Amino acid sequence: MKIGTTREIKNHEYRVGLTPDNAAALVADGHTVYVETRAGVGAGFDDSMYCDAGCVILGTSAEVFEKSEMIIKVKEPEPCEYEYLRDGQILYTYLHLAPNPGLADALIKRGVKAIAYETITDSEGNLPCLRPMSQIAGRLSIQEGAKYLERSFGGRGILLGGVPGVERGKIVIVGGGIAGTYAAKAAVGIDAQVTLLDINLNRLSYLEDVFGASVTTLYSNEANIRKALQEADLVIGSVLIPGGKTPKLIRREHLKLMKKGSVIVDIAIDQGGCCESSRVTTHDDPVFIEEGVVHYCVGNMPGAVPYTSTIALSNTTFRYARMIASMGMEAAVKCDVGLLNGVNIYNHKCVNRNVAAALGLEYTDLSALI
Repeated sequence: MKIGTTREIKNHEYRVGLTPDNAAALVADGHTVYVETRAGVGAGFDDSMYCDAGCVILGTSAEVFEKSEMIIKVKEPEPCEYEYLRDGQILYTYLHLAPNPGLADALIKRGVKAIAYETITDSEGNLPCLRPMSQIAGRLSIQEGAKYLERSFGGRGILLGGVPGVERGKIVIVGGGIAGTYAAKAAVGIDAQVTLLDINLNRLSYLEDVFGASVTTLYSNEANIRKALQEADLVIGSVLIPGGKTPKLIRREHLKLMKKGSVIVDIAIDQGGCCESSRVTTHDDPVFIEEGVVHYCVGNMPGAVPYTSTIALSNTTFRYARMIASMGMEAAVKCDVGLLNGVNIYNHKCVNRNVAAALGLEYTDLSALI
C-alpha cells in the first residue's frame, strides 16, 4: 500500500502521524511511505530520520495526498485540505466529527474511508487510541489551570497547593474517565483539595479506592454540581460520549455561582465541550473570560508536548495502521470489531451511530456495506 503522512497545520500542532520507527516497519513490510518535508520536525524527527527509514520525502501535503492510498495524521483535516481528499482514500486520524459538520459533509461527499482514533475500541469496550491523549490532557489540565489562576492572566491569584497557614486551592473535576483520573493524579500531586464527580457509581468506588481520602467523590447531579462549582477555584471538564456531542453539564447560569477569577479547563472541547459557554481556542490565544470566569478551551492540548504525545499516540495507533496496510481496510475491520467501531464514514455514508445522531445524519450499518 502507498501510505502518507503530512505536516499538521492546526495552530501549534507539532505532533506527527508516523514516527520514523513506524515508517521503517511499514517499509520493511513492503509498503511505500511518503512523508511531507518537515512533517516531524516539531516532534523531534527530522527528514533525514525518515530518509534513513526508507521513506520518500515530498515537498507538499498536496503531493502526499495525491500519491497515497492511506493518509495517517494526528488531527482532522483543515478546510484547506478537503480538496486533497478523494474517493476510496483511507483517512486514519482523530476526526471528532460531532461538533464539525463541515468536515463530515466533506468526507461523505468525497467518498473517503474515514477511521477515527477516538471511536476505536478494544475487547473490553475501552478507547485505546484515545487513552494516551486523555492521559496527557488530564495532566496538562492541572498545569494549565494553575497557570491561568495567576492574577496576571485574570485568575484569582491562587496557589493551588497553598502554603502553611493558607488554605489550599479547590479543584473540581467533572467526569471520572481517563482524563479526569489523570487530572486527579496531577491535582493530588500538588496537594490541592480535589472533588471529582461522575454518574457511574462503580467508577466512583474504584477512584475512591485508588485515591483514598485525597479525593472527595460525588455523584454527578445538579445539586452536587452547583455546590461544587460555588467552591471551586479550578474546574476540569472531562466528560466523554464516544463519537457523540458532550452534554453541557456546566451551563451559563452556573458561571454566576462561581468565584470571580476562577478557571474552567474544558478538556472535552474536541467533542463540543461540557461547558455551555465554551468555544474552541488555540495555543496562541488560549483563554477568554465570561462572567468573570477564565475559560481555557484549547482543542489540541497534547500538541504542546509533541514528543511525548507523538510516541504515546503511535504506541497505540500503529498496530491498527499496520493491519489496515497489510490486509486492506475492509478485511481488517472484519477481523477486528474494535477497528470496525473506528470507521465513521464509508462509501459516502455515516457508519457510526453516535456521530450520525449528533449530526442528524442517516446511520448505515457498516457490516451491510462490506
